[in-house]
Amino acid sequence: MDNVTSFTYFLLVGVSSSQELQVLQGLLFLVIYLGALTGNLITVALIVTDTRLHAPMYFFISNLSLLDLGSISVIVPKSIVNSLTGRRTISLKECAAQIFFYILFATVEFALLVVMSYDRYIAIRHPLHYGLVVTPRTCIQAMGGSWACGLVYSAIHTGSMFRLPFTKTNRIHQYFCDMPQILRLSSPDVQFSEFVIIAASVGLVVVCVVFVLMSYINIFSTVLKICSAEARSKALSTCVPQLAILLLFVISGSVAVLGPVAMEGSLKNLLTAMFYTIVPPFTNPILYSLRNREINAIYFLLVYLIFS
Repeated sequence: MDNVTSFTYFLLVGVSSSQELQVLQGLLFLVIYLGALTGNLITVALIVTDTRLHAPMYFFISNLSLLDLGSISVIVPKSIVNSLTGRRTISLKECAAQIFFYILFATVEFALLVVMSYDRYIAIRHPLHYGLVVTPRTCIQAMGGSWACGLVYSAIHTGSMFRLPFTKTNRIHQYFCDMPQILRLSSPDVQFSEFVIIAASVGLVVVCVVFVLMSYINIFSTVLKICSAEARSKALSTCVPQLAILLLFVISGSVAVLGPVAMEGSLKNLLTAMFYTIVPPFTNPILYSLRNREINAIYFLLVYLIFS
């Protein structure tokens, strides 16, 4: 039997081997991470402390912010430390944990966005039944179901990818354990099983996206029939941010799954990965603060109190 080397760690190969560029990348990631951390924490704090925001929609928004915090914290802090210290390795267990938690948070977030579209559909299409349909118990059940789906899906993916040893190479052309990169290093058996799982997942995602789009088409058709300009603007302000976040999530996820797998480190590869790992958690609080009147007003009040 031929000798086969089984790797116990991966080598993260970035854009450049220059230490100066690595430090610059680490500082850039640090600024973005602190911005995402601040924006999402402020959003959660405002919703929790302000009684005017104790409604199902804001309950979902606060959970969305917590999920964004989780997804960006799984990847970015490790990358910052590696860039600033010059380290490039990540153990097999750390890589598996990174993939597990990132898929978990992404799956729960997608399920939550689907739930939020249904919440807006009931609120605008059937406002008289909203209090009967969307109850606190229903919200908790929806969150519990989203987390259950995320745990099962993430466990299946991670278990499938790491059930066999890695013997090809241990070089990952990315700043984190990117799933397409891990599949590139996997055995043919693992690649086939993951292909089946991803194909089934894409089919389910397409069904969910169609459901969401149909919901928003019905929502906008109802909104356009509203005579009052103020009521129409208020209704749009609660729907547009959610739709924008959903589109950003779907587009970035499509880039991650369907995009070409990089065979070497490049600036394009770095920017593509940043688009689907860092940009959504950073921009989501901005989208909500720009379009949502209640959160926007409290943001301005907070800034005024800080700088006055």
